[in-house]
Amino acid sequence: MTPGIQQWPDESLERKAYDAVKPVPVVEENDRNRLGYHIFLYLKGEYPSIDEALHVAQPRLRCSKPEASRMIAELLASRPESELS
Repeated sequence: MTPGIQQWPDESLERKAYDAVKPVPVVEENDRNRLGYHIFLYLKGEYPSIDEALHVAQPRLRCSKPEASRMIAELLASRPESELS
């Protein structure tokens, strides 16, 4: 019997990062996973901006990079500041 997938707690940075990239249209799910990881690194302070995280992640988007960046920023901004720490 294999162990189940353990989900991150709702208040974790990982959850916030991956939730923020859910609506971004990508070619395949791995692009979204890679983008979510790089947004997580942005939230940890390892990238100076969402645009830099997008550049490094190199997701194959079905929208423009500025549009993807705007979507992610809006979702992150919609969360209370206390949830982002």
